[in-house]
Amino acid sequence: MENVSFDTVFCDNLDRHLTLAFQKSENIQVNRFFGDGVLMPFNEHLLRKRVNDTRKIETTAWALSDSNRKFELLIHFGKYSLRRYARGTRLEDCLPEPEWNKNVWIDLENDRIELQLL
Repeated sequence: MENVSFDTVFCDNLDRHLTLAFQKSENIQVNRFFGDGVLMPFNEHLLRKRVNDTRKIETTAWALSDSNRKFELLIHFGKYSLRRYARGTRLEDCLPEPEWNKNVWIDLENDRIELQLL
């Protein structure tokens, strides 16, 4: 069964969300970033049981500034998003306001971004 919760449309929306969050960062390096794509995770990362057990999905995101930079993207699920994912419904409503350091974190040294869904 195709997963309609996490698909290429959601990846595009997630990319735009990250761009807005980057722009709100007080870190000069980060607020110059623009999202350049979120990769669809491997199918095994999208299995409902796996997401329910781990409450996260790992994938890759790219950001542009002076160069194209690859980041590990870790998406944490909250109660609302976990329920929607289990039902196979859209996750766009689970994207919180793009507030830096409240629901989006970036580790520039380790090329890692973390996002908390509602």
